[in-house]
Amino acid sequence: MENYFDIIFSQVNLTLSVLLIILIVYWILTMVSGIDFDLDIDVDIDADLEVDTGIEGGNMDFSDVANAEVDREHVVNKRTRKLKWWQVLLIYFNFVGLPFMFTFTFWIFNWWIITVLATLITGSYDNNFGFVIVLLAIIPSLIMTKILTTPFKSFFKNLNKDGDKAIDFLGRPATLLSTISGDKLGNAEVMADGNAMSIYVKSLDGSELRFRESVLIIKQSDDKNYFYVSKA
Repeated sequence: MENYFDIIFSQVNLTLSVLLIILIVYWILTMVSGIDFDLDIDVDIDADLEVDTGIEGGNMDFSDVANAEVDREHVVNKRTRKLKWWQVLLIYFNFVGLPFMFTFTFWIFNWWIITVLATLITGSYDNNFGFVIVLLAIIPSLIMTKILTTPFKSFFKNLNKDGDKAIDFLGRPATLLSTISGDKLGNAEVMADGNAMSIYVKSLDGSELRFRESVLIIKQSDDKNYFYVSKA
């Protein structure tokens, strides 16, 4: 048993082992206590759906990040330009269409188990060749992740479709979590049924609306992905 412990926390496997432990602790805390971890970040999405991570002091719940589902509409450029390599990878390996943290956890676990077994069999868990195995294991771990997560696509799709009754946000006041103007998308926090919810928003007339400014939700976009807002 002590030998296995030495292998798992060897210099080669230490990073993935610690990351996996962090993910396990995260899921336990999420399931048992529902604790939210606040991250002070401001995520702006422009018209081309490129992500600008300029830190302005916005706010996003860690649970929102964990449960966020990356849709194709947020990855594929709507101006029909050729997909970038990382967009293709996200779609192909199911980081798109499933909650990101769900797929990410599967990937890290697969990467870890392949690396640990490979370094154990080859006896390379304490030498430089082990680091080569860690890098090479990325590819089969991604393939395993795609295979294991694909069956969950229909489950999450049905869960989203048949879950809680849709909330009517129109006419509700909201607080901006990022600065928006023109065609730029941002986040806003709105209270509904006693809960604070984060939604994507865009300025109705293109005028600048600042971080933490109070706005009014006017209408929803045709693709149902965001809401138009104006000054309250």
